[in-house]
Amino acid sequence: MCQKPNLLISKLKETFFALNIHAIVIPASDPHQSEYLADHWKLREWISGFTGSAGSVVITRTESGLWTDSRYFLQAEEELSGSDIKLFRDGQEGTLTINEYLLNSLDDGQRVAINPLMWSHNAIEGLRKKLSTKNIEVVIDQQLVENLWNQNNRPALPSSKIFIHKLKHAELSVAEKLEVVREQMKKEKVGQHLVTTLDDIAWQFNLRGYDIAHNPVFLSYAIIRSTDAILFIDPIKLSQEVIDHLSVSQVSILPYTEIEDHLLKIKEPILVNPQDCNELVYASIPDEHIVKGSTISRLIKAQKPASVIAHIEHAMVKDGIALAHAFYELYQNIGTITEAEFATLIATKRSEQKDYYGESFPAIVGYQANGAIVHYRPKTGSSAIIQAEGLLLCDSGGQYFDGTTDITRTIAVGPVTQEQKESYTCVLKGHIAIDQAVFPKGTTGGQLDPLARQFLWAKGLDYGHGTGHGVGYFLNVHEPPQGISPGTGSRTTTALAPGMFTSNEPGYYKEGAYGIRIENLIICEETDHKGYLKHRHLTLFPLDTSIIVQEMLTRDEVDWLNNYHELVATKLLPHLTGEVADWVEKACSSI
Repeated sequence: MCQKPNLLISKLKETFFALNIHAIVIPASDPHQSEYLADHWKLREWISGFTGSAGSVVITRTESGLWTDSRYFLQAEEELSGSDIKLFRDGQEGTLTINEYLLNSLDDGQRVAINPLMWSHNAIEGLRKKLSTKNIEVVIDQQLVENLWNQNNRPALPSSKIFIHKLKHAELSVAEKLEVVREQMKKEKVGQHLVTTLDDIAWQFNLRGYDIAHNPVFLSYAIIRSTDAILFIDPIKLSQEVIDHLSVSQVSILPYTEIEDHLLKIKEPILVNPQDCNELVYASIPDEHIVKGSTISRLIKAQKPASVIAHIEHAMVKDGIALAHAFYELYQNIGTITEAEFATLIATKRSEQKDYYGESFPAIVGYQANGAIVHYRPKTGSSAIIQAEGLLLCDSGGQYFDGTTDITRTIAVGPVTQEQKESYTCVLKGHIAIDQAVFPKGTTGGQLDPLARQFLWAKGLDYGHGTGHGVGYFLNVHEPPQGISPGTGSRTTTALAPGMFTSNEPGYYKEGAYGIRIENLIICEETDHKGYLKHRHLTLFPLDTSIIVQEMLTRDEVDWLNNYHELVATKLLPHLTGEVADWVEKACSSI
């Protein structure tokens, strides 16, 4: 869109020659391997102008490229326009991976720079192994890009106060959570456990913060020991109430910047997750004391207890009430309301609900062709007016003290084509297939994923994103380890277990025409058959039945749809009145 990236990259390249650097790789990351970042850590966005949450920039002495996945292809094309940065469509046939590109572009003995704060230990080791086949050296350089940004009004590290997630919502005390983790530490035969991921730290200490938009976490590290714990955090963020809350559970406080110095003095085995721990922190631990393993709390907090699920169900009712008011108002204003205005309306209606914190992500509201841009964000002043024709895709979510929500609905705002109806029905059938699946314990998300795609595959169609992601409890809307997805990551390989809270969101996107996605959040439960699991939907909001080709549905699928709408009506109608209640009742009518 402008020449700024070209100027920044040109200045960066000037430093390459003095430092004998031939390339640099800049990921979208922070010292905690977060998906969403505080403004201070948006280095890749600053240097390239690309704002998507996934993607890395590679800059060599002669060329610059951005690698991102299919969710962001259209967005990247727009945002890179006017710059010299080439788009590499990651995952598409014929596209080189970053490692392959570096091997092809660099000569033997040349040097690639990386910032150790933005790379996990495992990621760096993987890069080194790949590039060693050509004797290309990976150089650790923390300041190469940061120095340039620091001279150009880089945002400061966030400093907002953190707050306590009250026990009435958290259900387990800090001491109880620490005890569960310590039991596992005994099994791992370690006296200390380093935790570097922000959602795990927030969960562990029943604290929340404002450091990253939409994700109620705060920049910190933690070390859990056999009888106490240490939270490394900027002291300016702590009120006396928070200090007292921590001290009751023998949690002491040290400055955020002292983590490396503290780890240098470790004299006993410490459990570290090299997949999440950044290289600078990892390298500060004496090698002889490192015990590699998973972050203990990750799997524990993924399996929500019944008391937490009850809170989430309450949040879902509130979310459904807010959406009912928002969508009813949308239907009254088709032809005049814009995508951005509808996004604002949804947030406003959610804010009227009790214990609301904020959006769980910026709403995706895409009319017609904009719906085909998977992570489209409407902008005030430039977004489309929602006209009385075609499809509207809306993906939004809320953060409440008693739950995190994420819901997508695709609706007809006017006449739609037969093709759109058939595509919508295929997506719905895939959504129902995931919801109705019964599967043995040990089944992974990767094994379930084809169930959602089978009806699209039969027509030669597909979608380029995963079918589901883990969801936190008043935490990150995208939260590992589990999910429903193809590939090789944790979303594919983690066995689903009771209490896991996951999205179910198949879709279909026709570039330049329309997008379809249907998303509910689901909870994994035991079945009546020993050793088998199923999912139960928690999201409460009608699906648009006007777009369905009913002849394409089986009797079981029709029953599922009618039963779902009966549940939605039962849960929402007692809280609605007047025309909004009438609209929901009609939307939930049997087909």
